[in-house]
Amino acid sequence: MMSVDLHCHSTASDGTLAPAEVVARAHAQGVRLLALTDHDTLDGLEQAGQAAARLGVSLVSGIELSCQWNGATIHVLGYAFEPQAPALQHAIAALHDGRWQRARLIAQRLEAKGMAGMLEGARAVQQELGESDNAPARPHFAEALVRAGHVRDRAEAFRKWLGAGKLGDVKQHWPSLEQTMSTLQDSGAWISLAHPWQYEFTRSKRRRLVAAFAEAGGHALEVSNGMQPAEQVGGLSILAREFGLMASAGSDFHGPGQWSELGLYRPLPEDLAPLWRHFGDDGRLPAAG
Repeated sequence: MMSVDLHCHSTASDGTLAPAEVVARAHAQGVRLLALTDHDTLDGLEQAGQAAARLGVSLVSGIELSCQWNGATIHVLGYAFEPQAPALQHAIAALHDGRWQRARLIAQRLEAKGMAGMLEGARAVQQELGESDNAPARPHFAEALVRAGHVRDRAEAFRKWLGAGKLGDVKQHWPSLEQTMSTLQDSGAWISLAHPWQYEFTRSKRRRLVAAFAEAGGHALEVSNGMQPAEQVGGLSILAREFGLMASAGSDFHGPGQWSELGLYRPLPEDLAPLWRHFGDDGRLPAAG
């Protein structure tokens, strides 16, 4: 287990543990420097900050913003920004509205196939996990489909209805990569490109994405995301060196028994400069220049 984790999620977005529970679990796993990076929201930061203060965990403000590049949805991680920065608050409000429109459209499409009440069902699943005014996401819809008896399990829900290219895979009109980078820069954030190997790109397209990210002012690549294959860590390390980027890393924890445990990811190559070397004693990054 690592003492640093710069990528995890709570019930403020699509995680299964409340923000305070995420911090407590991270602390129990030996994590001492943590960034809660919920999707397109800062709603979990206050609760996480209170828990971190009690436990002696250094918490960095974090967020994972959705954006679009070359027709694909991309995720960008921002760190150590001022949460009340106007540019960030405006962007989050727009994303919040867009996610609700997306949730309603998913529900409408499912209802057209005879699966009524899925928005309410997904919302109920979400509310059981923790109070949130954010729109339910596809994992919430998957559980609602299971409970209503339309599928046997969540895997079948994604395979038949919610996965890539399926009826419930509603594409949202995210802001562009350049717009999102500008939002984070205007908010004083340090910026990392999340899990670059997760996108179903060719090697050359992935390199073009990293080039565009670096050109737009990005600071780091998430070279290690959970227990992704070692050869992917190696490939991303090559790109980080080529474009002069720092390296970030994290578990991408969403809940117990899922992709990875808090503090668990493959180690970074020693020659790469970890993003967290810039963190101050209080767990915050100095303002990005």
